[in-house]
Amino acid sequence: MINFSGNILEDNTVLSIDNRGFAYGDALFETIKSSHGKILFLEDHYFRLMASMRIMRMEIPMDFTMEYMEEQIHKTLEANDLLKASARVKVTVFRKAGGLYTPSDQNVGFVVSVKQIQDDFYTLNDAFYEVDLFKDYYVSPSLLSTLKTNNKALNVVGSIYAKENKLNNCFVLNTNKQVIETLNANVFVVKGNTIKTPPVSDGCLKGIMRKQIMDILKKIPDYELEEASVSPFELQKADEIFITNVIVGIQPISKYRKKLYTNAISKDLIGKLNAKIRLS
Repeated sequence: MINFSGNILEDNTVLSIDNRGFAYGDALFETIKSSHGKILFLEDHYFRLMASMRIMRMEIPMDFTMEYMEEQIHKTLEANDLLKASARVKVTVFRKAGGLYTPSDQNVGFVVSVKQIQDDFYTLNDAFYEVDLFKDYYVSPSLLSTLKTNNKALNVVGSIYAKENKLNNCFVLNTNKQVIETLNANVFVVKGNTIKTPPVSDGCLKGIMRKQIMDILKKIPDYELEEASVSPFELQKADEIFITNVIVGIQPISKYRKKLYTNAISKDLIGKLNAKIRLS
């Protein structure tokens, strides 16, 4: 079952061919984790979505409050018997049909879909995880590159490339040849007690889990957090690299080219992340 603009419908409901998300990629989405009905980092997701809608010049309905978004997610979880389980929630907002590149209607509709996942809290997956650079296409840094739109051709082609080359993931580069993220996560690079993550101005996604980890690191005097550009050369000099998103939490990288990495800081941070969630 899905939630289509407030109505619970069968999950095989067909979108109109005039849907602007389908026709022009005129849509945004949030991937959210819920645990036994608790929506993790709801406020951060909501405000990122609202900021993204403003950048896309979408009309934000007066009743589209954080409480309304929470209510619609709970409604969808309940319809799928997932209020007592953990789930991956996807909220997609699209401009209503009409017009060509220029919309004739700035108002929006939305879809909420849910899928059960196993882990209630975040666990560290220390299985072997290999990455390399994806160099076929580059991200041009701008406000648009920081948004979660459904214009994800680079991520799709890159994911196929990773599968063809038996990789778990790939680093994505911007047009200045700086590492900005992986195909599905933000990047943190550890050297000594300095932990560096690419700045949003380099074109990376303004990740929700990225924000949580940065907030945690700022409170730990043993670590020095730095938002700065990351060159591919730095990856091979790093002691540890981990990536983050709201579904996986923290994923340590085992190997990049010939370099192998430790995961001690990832293990430390995963415990602090779960503690933060329990206290929220």
